[in-house]
Amino acid sequence: MSTYPTLSPDEARKELLKLRQSIDNIDNALIHILAERFCLTQKVGELKATYQMPPSDPQREAQQIKRLREMAQSAHLDPNFAEKFLHFIITEVIQHHKAIAKQKIDKKNN
Repeated sequence: MSTYPTLSPDEARKELLKLRQSIDNIDNALIHILAERFCLTQKVGELKATYQMPPSDPQREAQQIKRLREMAQSAHLDPNFAEKFLHFIITEVIQHHKAIAKQKIDKKNN
């Protein structure tokens, strides 16, 4: 059964625009939150590079995946999707950490 069975075509278009505006607002917030998160992971990468810590921390990553899957489940979001999303972010963060470490090594060697 449809959520909007009694809307006229004009009302349906207006509702569609409202829903899309809400989606756009959430996308905006997500981008800003991701930017803030990457700012913090940049600092983590600098700290790791300074003290020769590995760019990847499999134990931490496993904890984060478990935690995110649980949060997704309680938020009625597909935990598999949440895990894929976090894997994407983790992969990107590790690449940043490797690049930071390489920059530190290159600076020492020059």
